[in-house]
Amino acid sequence: SLSTSREVSSIPRNDNEKWVYPSEAQFYAAMARKKHDPKASDMGVVVPIHNAVNERAWSHIKEWEARRGAGNGEQCGGVRLVSFKGRPGEPSPKARILTLLGYNPPFDRHDWIVDRCGTRVRYVIDFYAGRPLPGTSCNLSFFLDVRPALDSWEAVTMRTGMLVDRWTRAIRDVFSGSSSSMPPPVSASPDRDR
Repeated sequence: SLSTSREVSSIPRNDNEKWVYPSEAQFYAAMARKKHDPKASDMGVVVPIHNAVNERAWSHIKEWEARRGAGNGEQCGGVRLVSFKGRPGEPSPKARILTLLGYNPPFDRHDWIVDRCGTRVRYVIDFYAGRPLPGTSCNLSFFLDVRPALDSWEAVTMRTGMLVDRWTRAIRDVFSGSSSSMPPPVSASPDRDR
């Protein structure tokens, strides 16, 4: 029998509560409704992975917002997730370009709307299957491409600033002989404690 218990996330909502993840039973029902042919025996693994991936997506959004300095919403209690929408059949422009260049397409896309002191900001999240982590028995990993949607001048400046920072860091690393470490992919295995 599938569990009906739900886990509270770290992601704040606009009503000062936290988002609550679906239970195994709810997740199974949603997958069946979308005709994904779920297996009840997989839900004990799939649901924690889903939750971990969403927590990672939120941490990326908070990193983008922290780059804004004083305008990052902390003066009003921080950014909050207002809504989200899965858009798996609608690749983002960036994902379409990367696919045309020969990269694997993302397996899913979400648009998350966050509230920053009354201003709504849309983030695009492309979900990619990652490579297994070297030296582990875990053969499941994900790469998340999280960024502000290019639907405002502010989003353009945020993304341009990030690009300049990455180029600057790469050039500095070349001349100093070091290399910047990329964050590890989100990975999960059935035997991982939560």
